Amino acid sequence: MIDNPSNPSHPPGQSAPPRIRRAQTVSLTLLLVSGVVNYLDRGTLAVANPLIRADLGLSLGQMGLLLSAFLWSYALCQLPVGGLVDRIGPRRLLGLGLILWSLAQAAGGLASGFGYFVIARILLGIGEAPQYPSAARVVSNWFPLRSRGMPTGIFNAASPLGTALAPLCLSVIVVSFHWRWAFVMTGALGLVVALVWFALYRDPDRSRMSEAERRYLDADADLSGTPSPKLSFAEWRGLFAYRTTWGMLIGFFGSVYLNWVYLTWLPGYLTIERHMSLLRTGFAASVPFLCGFIGSLLAGWFSDRITQRSGSPVSSRRNAVVIAMLGMVAFTIPAALVESNTIALACISVVIFLANAASASSWALATAAAPPRRVASLGAIQNFGGFLGGALAPIVTGFIAQSASFVPALLTAAGIAFVGALAYLVLVRQSIPEHEPAAAGTHAHA
Repeated sequence: MIDNPSNPSHPPGQSAPPRIRRAQTVSLTLLLVSGVVNYLDRGTLAVANPLIRADLGLSLGQMGLLLSAFLWSYALCQLPVGGLVDRIGPRRLLGLGLILWSLAQAAGGLASGFGYFVIARILLGIGEAPQYPSAARVVSNWFPLRSRGMPTGIFNAASPLGTALAPLCLSVIVVSFHWRWAFVMTGALGLVVALVWFALYRDPDRSRMSEAERRYLDADADLSGTPSPKLSFAEWRGLFAYRTTWGMLIGFFGSVYLNWVYLTWLPGYLTIERHMSLLRTGFAASVPFLCGFIGSLLAGWFSDRITQRSGSPVSSRRNAVVIAMLGMVAFTIPAALVESNTIALACISVVIFLANAASASSWALATAAAPPRRVASLGAIQNFGGFLGGALAPIVTGFIAQSASFVPALLTAAGIAFVGALAYLVLVRQSIPEHEPAAAGTHAHA
């Protein structure tokens, strides 16, 4: 991969050929829909948190463990899933993942105790693991290098949109029926989306493309024109030889940790610490994530504008991540300390706006920093680091809140995010080459 900003065969701003444009539209629509369902399923437990704790007799510490069960399996599965997406393609892997996670979500509605619920959430994490590595590979497959920020922002926007819709939609189901129905209904919705995905999405077949279509997709890429062999384990493992990989892994740990404090505990925080009713919490908790939806879209659009004018797609997208993460830290501090619920929600809204801007820029960074055949692999490694942080966030937050309050829990999360921003800034400096250098020179590129 090269950072040359110009490509005479594909001037910036040139529109996609009609068949490519249709594939882009279908792909992004399906990624957005599946991503919304993905986050509706994740958020069901957070929305129904107080009722589930009362029904199953769980402590705050146990609920923190339950909230994190999904995240541990999700994080650990990122490492093999990224390589599998690069080897067999996103169509099959994401489709199978949709089926598995939907069945696991429905099974959560049948949980009779803590242990059974933990197993269902672990399976949910395994099933959901292919979603974002697959999305990154789809964008890499169907969009040229310097135009990947906006589509990345669109698929990443599913995260705050699904999280915003969860309290609005699921609170009504929980209050009107029972919390178990919320799990069953969202599980059934996921199975429908799986059928649509298999019916409509296709991985690209370059042998059937015209010369103009290939030239459009290959803009800014350093390609030999020969078919690429399937990703080997040695090539996947070789990613860990680069400081860029470690900077993205550590940096995303901090970003996702802070974001998942809000994703998993915001409804509970508003009811427990700020004494809001469940229905009022449903509305109040949705507002910050609607801001996050806007943040993801704007970050994708803005990073494309910067990248098209920059000599390095890597540095421009990295800088966007760092600035957004520092803003997350700055606004979390008053969110934790102010007495006014309105001011606290306003600060939290800014944090989640910036969190999703950072996330969209991080995934766009993966498509810029990785060679084409290892985009899903690098994105998944970054996501692995992020969701190690995401898995720890609800546990640490739950136990800190149980022993003290939510204030030190939020300040701890801000400190972790600050360290993550520094990791991006210091370690992520250049893209990873397509071909591994000789052993003696490996770390010269790191």
